Amino acid sequence: MAEKTYPMTLTEKEQLEKELEELKLVRRPEIVERIKIARSYGDLSENSEYDAAKDEQAFVEGQISTLETKIRYAEIIDSDAVAKDEVAIGKTVIVQEVGTTDKDTYHIVGAAGADIFSGKISNESPIAQALIGKKTGDKVRIESPAATYDVEIISVEKTN
Repeated sequence: MAEKTYPMTLTEKEQLEKELEELKLVRRPEIVERIKIARSYGDLSENSEYDAAKDEQAFVEGQISTLETKIRYAEIIDSDAVAKDEVAIGKTVIVQEVGTTDKDTYHIVGAAGADIFSGKISNESPIAQALIGKKTGDKVRIESPAATYDVEIISVEKTN
């Protein structure tokens, strides 16, 4: 069975690698040290410090595993390989809702780099799915769980 690939920009992959390094070289050893100290307190059956450290260790190991998988199966998207005015991963798009003056800016990223609070939306989101492959001037219907609306693509630029 083929593994799922994770489309992302090279910058996103580098950020994941940096996060993985931090988890392996800083967080993991800190937790091991906390476990060692908690064990020194004796009886582990009622040792909340030990339980908390073991829970954190399981969480961090899960994060490490997830990051390793995303990095291993990363599919690097070169936004320069698509037309300059075409929406793709690694591009910033400004859209205007049809019939209004409301404009929104979205940075299209792979799922691993999504951060809605900084305007970075996953290529798997309904908005990105509707926009990817379209060009400046195109009118697009966006169907999201919250609403359905039409937008016009005002501009498309490579994200820095």
